Amino acid sequence: MNDYRLGPVEARFAELIWANEPLSSGELVKKCEAELSWKKSTTYTVLKKLCQRGLFQNQNGVVTSLVSREEFAAAQSEQFLAEAFHGSLPAFLAAFTTRKALSQEEIAQLQRLIDESRR
Repeated sequence: MNDYRLGPVEARFAELIWANEPLSSGELVKKCEAELSWKKSTTYTVLKKLCQRGLFQNQNGVVTSLVSREEFAAAQSEQFLAEAFHGSLPAFLAAFTTRKALSQEEIAQLQRLIDESRR
C-alpha cells in the first residue's frame, strides 16, 4: 500500500472494520447499513477497493485488516511529513509551535520520546 490517504467516508468504513475485526462480510454489510446507510453493493465496492490497496482482506467471507489502525496512522504521518516538510520532524514541530505553544506536559512527553529514541 503506497497511498495512505483515505477520504472521509473511506476512513469511517476503515474505522468500522478496525473496531470490529474480525467480522464476517455479512456483519460488515449490516454495520455499514446501520451506520453509513449503505447498500450491500456499496459496502462490497469499497471493501474491494481497500483490499486492492492492501489495507484489508476478505478471506472466506471474513474481513480483517492487513494494516493496523496504528500502522496506518504512522504511515499517514510519515507521508504528511515527507510531502509537507521534506521528511523533517523538526521542521514540522517548528511550524506547529509558531501557532500553538506546547504545554509543559507536551514538552515532557516529547522529551521522553527523544530519550527513548537515544537508547
